[in-house]
Amino acid sequence: MEKEKQPIELVTSPKPKPEKRSGDRTLADRVYEKILAMISSGEAPVGEKLPTEHALSERLEVSRPVLRQALKQLREDGVIVSRQGSGSYVQRRPEAAVRDFAPVGSIADIQRTFEFRAAIEGEAAYLAAERRSDADLEKMRETLAELDRCIREGELGVDLDETFHEMICHASGNQYFSAARTSMKSNIVVGMNLTRNLSLTKPIERMELVQREHYDILRAIEAKDSERARLSMRAHVENARKRVFEGQGI
Repeated sequence: MEKEKQPIELVTSPKPKPEKRSGDRTLADRVYEKILAMISSGEAPVGEKLPTEHALSERLEVSRPVLRQALKQLREDGVIVSRQGSGSYVQRRPEAAVRDFAPVGSIADIQRTFEFRAAIEGEAAYLAAERRSDADLEKMRETLAELDRCIREGELGVDLDETFHEMICHASGNQYFSAARTSMKSNIVVGMNLTRNLSLTKPIERMELVQREHYDILRAIEAKDSERARLSMRAHVENARKRVFEGQGI
């Protein structure tokens, strides 16, 4: 009589434990923000070397892999620079006002929001240049004219800034761009509040620079130059991200 076959047991390697999260924020996000606070407060001055990875991981009570994720993001943001065989050095001191205008623990999320916006809104601008109507253009012009007034009168203008970007998504003719932005609207507005508040602490040239970027996008859409519209939008959003960390520059 044939013996009953026994099921074969598959041996699988254990799954890696997921990184602990607090809400939607990873542990690396929190470490990133702690080091950023050290730098923006002046505890780690520009040009100075950061403590070693061993010292930082002990001080912040995290593993080396988590610390390295945070340091990688700081390098990408241009805040620190690594010198082979020497360690990490502070390259740029973020605005001290960042901590005044940004909600506690939000900086990493704001960074991710800018990345999302550059991708989504760049493509929306590309399609808006192909599909916009005369009515769309007129509304965009009116909104930028109101933003011009805000600059002259020293007003923040976050709502108008948000409206301009939403108009471009609408002009793309694809409702999913607007839906994607709406799903993250609170994060987007936090980022806009931060960057426009920081700009108000600078000479008026800072706000005028931001407004010129808006007009560059509008002109590309008016000209039906899709590629230029995409590049202008991506540059504008990326510049907004960089302005958070550019220290004394405009």
